[in-house]
Amino acid sequence: MSLHDTDLISIQEARAAVERAHQAQQKFAEFSQSAVDAIVDACAAAATEAGEQLARIAVEETGYGNVTDKTAKNRLASVEVHQAIRGMKTVGIVREDREKAIVEVAEPFGVVAAIIPCTNPTSTAIYKTLIALKSRNAIVLSPHPSAMRCICESASVLERAALKASAPEGIIVCLHHPTMQGTQELMKHRRTGVILATGGTGLVRAAYSSGKPAYGVGPGNVPALIERTANIKKAVADIFAGKTFDYGTICSSEQAIVTEDAIRDKVLEECSNQGAHFLSEEEIRKVGDLVFRPGTGVPDPKIVGKHATVLAELAGIKVPPNTRVLIARLEGVGREFPLSAEKLSPILAFYSAANFPAATEICQKILRHGGAGHTASIHTQSEAAAREYGQKVPASRVIVNTSAVHGSVGYSTNLFPAMTLGCGSAGGNITSDNIGPKHLMNLKRIAWESRPVEHKTVPANQKLAGGSAVVATSPAPSSPATIAAAQPESASAKMPSEIPAPASSQAIPDRQTIAEIVEKVFAARGITRGSGASNAQQSTPIENQQTPAEVAAAAVAERFAPQSKSPTTSANPPAQPKPTQQSVTSQSRAEEPPSSNPKPPTPEIKIVDFVSENDIRVAMTKQQKIFIGPKTIVTPAARDLGDSHEVLIMTAA
Repeated sequence: MSLHDTDLISIQEARAAVERAHQAQQKFAEFSQSAVDAIVDACAAAATEAGEQLARIAVEETGYGNVTDKTAKNRLASVEVHQAIRGMKTVGIVREDREKAIVEVAEPFGVVAAIIPCTNPTSTAIYKTLIALKSRNAIVLSPHPSAMRCICESASVLERAALKASAPEGIIVCLHHPTMQGTQELMKHRRTGVILATGGTGLVRAAYSSGKPAYGVGPGNVPALIERTANIKKAVADIFAGKTFDYGTICSSEQAIVTEDAIRDKVLEECSNQGAHFLSEEEIRKVGDLVFRPGTGVPDPKIVGKHATVLAELAGIKVPPNTRVLIARLEGVGREFPLSAEKLSPILAFYSAANFPAATEICQKILRHGGAGHTASIHTQSEAAAREYGQKVPASRVIVNTSAVHGSVGYSTNLFPAMTLGCGSAGGNITSDNIGPKHLMNLKRIAWESRPVEHKTVPANQKLAGGSAVVATSPAPSSPATIAAAQPESASAKMPSEIPAPASSQAIPDRQTIAEIVEKVFAARGITRGSGASNAQQSTPIENQQTPAEVAAAAVAERFAPQSKSPTTSANPPAQPKPTQQSVTSQSRAEEPPSSNPKPPTPEIKIVDFVSENDIRVAMTKQQKIFIGPKTIVTPAARDLGDSHEVLIMTAA
C-alpha cells in the first residue's frame, strides 16, 4: 500500500478538514447576530464581484453551459439568496409566541459537508456557503473532480472575504484531492453535523446511508403543460428560456411540452418560429443513442450542457444554424422512449392529448419516469386549471406561467431562492423545501405551563397493601389557564414576566374537616370505632382511643405540615390498621428465602486481537459489544465508529 495513493490522501485530507472546521465552528457559534451578518455580507459582496470570473473558469474547466448564464446563476446565489436571508434571525432567540408562551432558540448543526456538482459548480458553492455561515455553521466543500479548480477558487474568494470580516480561520474549507472515498469519509466523520448533497442518485443515496442528517436532491423530469387558454407565444418563450438557460444543466429545466389537441398546431408553429428543430423518427433514434449511455438511461457527460447545434453535429444530423432546441414528438413515456427521460441539454419531448385531464395524466407519467417530487409547470389563464394541475401532479414545486427553471429557484417567483431543491418523499428526500438556513439549525423550544396539572397525594397510612386508596387532592396554584377561566378576556398563557409568583406555601388542611369526610367514608364501608385498632391500642382507656377518621386526619395533616428542623416524636402515635389476609400473605411471600434455582452463569468475556470497521457494523446489527484489551489492534475507522456508537469496551487483560 503506497503512501501516495490518491484515495488515502483524500481520506486524510477530509479528516483534517472536518477537524479544522469543527474548531472554527466552536468559536463561530459564540458570534452575535450582527457579527454573523457582517461575515455573510462580506462573502456575498466578494462572490458578486467575482461572479463572471468564476463563471468563465467553470465553463473552461467543465465544458458545460455558457459564461453569461453561469454568471447569472452566480448572481442568483450571491445577490438573490443574500437578500432573502439578510434579515433572518439565526442567533439566540429567533421567535416568540406570547399567546402560546413558547420561545424558540436557534442552535447550529456544526460542520456542513457540502457536495458540489459539476453542472452548477460555482453557484452551488456560493449558495451553500452563504446559508451555512448564516446559520453559524462551518462548511467543508467536496467538489466534483471535473470541477475542482472552479469550486476551490469560489471557496477561496469566500474564505478571504470571511477572514477579512473577522471569521475564525477554518470556517470555510475546500478539499483539493476529491475522491469518492474522501467524500464518504467527509460524510461519515463524527464531527460532521449535516450533509448537503447535490449530485447523482448514487451520491445522494450514499449521503442518506452515512448515518448523518442529510438533505439530498432528486432527478428532474419536468413537464410543461400548455393549457388551451394559455398565451401560447409567451408560454413557448418561457419554456425555451428555461430549456436553453445554461444549456439545460439545471435539474428543474423543462424536459417535455404537453398540450391539448385543440391548440396543438398553434403550439407547434410557435415552437418552429422561436427556433425549434423537429426531429424525424430516424433523427430521434440517433439523438437517443447519443444522449444516453447504452443500457443505463443515464445522460452521457459529453452531451451535458451543450448547444443544440453542437448536439445535432454530434448525432450526425443537419439543423439550421439558428436552432435553439431539438424537439422529439413521442407517442409514449418509458424506457422504450429514451427521450422521455431527463436530458441535461436543450432537447424536448412533445406530447398532445385530447383534453386537459388527459394532458395532466401524461404529465404525471413523465414525472414518475424519473422526476417524481421535483418540479412541474403549467401555462394557463385559468386559475382553476392551475389549481387542479397543482393538486394532481407529483411535484414539490408547480410553476405557473413562467420558466420552470427561473420559477423553481425563486428568481421569477416568490419561492425561497435556492440551488438545492428538495423532492420530498416522492423523490426520496426528507423535505420538499427549497433549502435555506432554517434547514441547517436546530430549534430549541422553551415552553411555559398553559394547563394546570392535577396534584394527587396518597396518605401514608393508606399505602399499606390492601389499604383503601383515599386520595387527597391538593389545590392547584394560580395559572394562566385558571386565570383565563375566571376572566375570559385575559390570555390563556402568559410569558414569565406576566405570570404572578406562586404562594410561598400551601394552606395546611383542616384536621376536623378531613376527619369528618373520612368518618363518612368509613361509616359507608361499615368501619366503626376501634375496628381498625391494634391489640396494643385496645388496651388503652376508651377515652384516649382515636377514631379511624382521626387517625387518617392526623396522617394527612402530618404529611402536609411543613417539616421542622428538629423533628419530634408524637406522644400518641397513630394506630396502625389491622393487617388484612392479603397483606399478611404478601408479607409472608416477602419473607420467603430466595429461590434455590441458580442464576445462569455470566458469559465469558472474550478479548479480541483485531477489530475492523466491518466488525463494528456486525456488532451494531446484532446489538453486541466488542471487548478489547491493551494489545488489541483497532483500525481508525473502527475506532471512530465504535466510539460513536459505544460498541467497544476496554477490558484490563
